[in-house]
Amino acid sequence: MKKIKNYFPELTKKQINQFESLEELYNFWNSKINLISRKNIHKLYEQHILHSLGITKIINFRENTKILDIGTGGGFPGIPLAIFFPKVNFYLIDSIGKKIKVVKNIIEKLELENCQSEQIRAENFAKKFDFVVSRSVTNFSKFLNFSKKNIHFKHKNSLPNGIFYWKGGDFVDEIKNYKKQISIYNLKDYFEEEFFRTKKIIYWSA
Repeated sequence: MKKIKNYFPELTKKQINQFESLEELYNFWNSKINLISRKNIHKLYEQHILHSLGITKIINFRENTKILDIGTGGGFPGIPLAIFFPKVNFYLIDSIGKKIKVVKNIIEKLELENCQSEQIRAENFAKKFDFVVSRSVTNFSKFLNFSKKNIHFKHKNSLPNGIFYWKGGDFVDEIKNYKKQISIYNLKDYFEEEFFRTKKIIYWSA
């Protein structure tokens, strides 16, 4: 939690309390459902929460922006972002019911009024949003094909509507057909921890 406060000194007391609550909530649920690798649960704040917040170094979403988190799993990046952007609306979906059960519980415990969740496959979800976010659920090209339908074209943020996709490793082949629409942000430019050395966010402009 100390790292979150160091990187984001502007957080309100309410936001700090919400971020602090995540440790107990995720430790409780992770003992019942394998949301996060058990060997890495002690790195929750660095590898999941801070990682999710990487996008805040790229864009400051305007009030009432609507964001869809596809394949949210245990609520990443959606839940940390909903805490950080209390005036932005988040909708978290995943095909696995037990994970959405946990997400709903955490949203309720944190009293996140700007965050909703639903169990549904992304391919079957038709609602439109300003942005889609996801922490690398599949090959980027495949993800783009089934998620771009969920983006509308009424732009109101500093970047055009599109997709933010968290990715690590070598993904050159995955983006070669979309280079004119893509920007890549290196998270090592914002965070000093070794974990972020190879972590990136791909932004695809609709």
